[in-house]
Amino acid sequence: MEIEIGRAKRARRAYTFDDLAVVPSRRTRNPEDVSTAWTIDAFQFDIPVLGAPMDSVVSPKTAIMLGQLGGLGVLDLEGLWTRYDDPEPLLAEIASLPDAEATRRMQELYSEPIKPELVRDRLAEIRAAGVTVAGSLTPQRTQDLYETVVAAGVDLFVIRGTTVSAEHVSSVHAPLNLKKFIYDLDVPVIVGGAATYTAALHLMRTGAAGVLVGFGGGAASTTRAVLGLHVPMATAVAEVAGARRDYLDESGGRYVHVIADGGVGTSGDIVKALAMGADAVMLGVALARATDAPGQGYHWGPEAHHPKLPRGHRVRVDLVGTLEAVLYGPAPVADGTANLIGALRKSMATTGYSDLKEFQRVDVVVAPYDL
Repeated sequence: MEIEIGRAKRARRAYTFDDLAVVPSRRTRNPEDVSTAWTIDAFQFDIPVLGAPMDSVVSPKTAIMLGQLGGLGVLDLEGLWTRYDDPEPLLAEIASLPDAEATRRMQELYSEPIKPELVRDRLAEIRAAGVTVAGSLTPQRTQDLYETVVAAGVDLFVIRGTTVSAEHVSSVHAPLNLKKFIYDLDVPVIVGGAATYTAALHLMRTGAAGVLVGFGGGAASTTRAVLGLHVPMATAVAEVAGARRDYLDESGGRYVHVIADGGVGTSGDIVKALAMGADAVMLGVALARATDAPGQGYHWGPEAHHPKLPRGHRVRVDLVGTLEAVLYGPAPVADGTANLIGALRKSMATTGYSDLKEFQRVDVVVAPYDL
């Protein structure tokens, strides 16, 4: 339903996760009887959780930890870990900076050139631990570094930007031909963000194995304030899930995974992202709250240190426990920031669903106070 903003403009109503709630059904289950397993391409995971490619969230060490805990850590291949031999002192420095100095200093630190040999070594470190290896590049860097990434033995390749389209137009640089790139690549590709039906459908037609949904909604993002871009996540996920359904018919049965990326800060957000049709969630701030996260109590994304137009900032987060406690408990708080998977299991059990595919069919309501 469209709403008239003024005589010259109409807009569609869109919903955030806070606007919605899932509804119990006639059946309930024990949480122990619920499966949170997720599969993409040939790779299986115990939980539908990807660690976001942010230096405050995923290091080689935490990528390994997350893999051992049943999820997938995605390393930012344009971050400090591929620019410096030892970024630990720099991460500590970022955590100690006064707010007024954080953006400028991060711009300086991230101006160091990316070293291909460090890309190779960091991915090799993760592979040596025996977990699934995933690395992320922006579309702008993909052409330069993808051969190094693939040669290092990456299992899943992520192309992630504020927004990624299959029809980028540029009069300055030759744009990345996503369809040809994915076709020529030997590993499955996850690409995004996207927030609309049409944009997602076009990304699916490139051959992507998964589409990231969302931009401008993360805890450390100021994209909405700087660029005026934002799509409430509940609507965005449902739109992209609709594109997945139609592409499944169009392609004769090819299933593209939908991954909610942004605005997923608590266990309740995870529940509602999956209820809207997501197959998995990419978590930033939710994992930055772990005591063993590399951000040391702070969280920031790549947008925070853009050399010309920062669209994010470093934010302080409350530390709630180890990465294992954040995912599996026990929870020391009652605000949805710990035991994320336990809460997901409890919600699925309360609504009577046994696995994630079934749970996508759960009934939802719009919160009464927002009608």
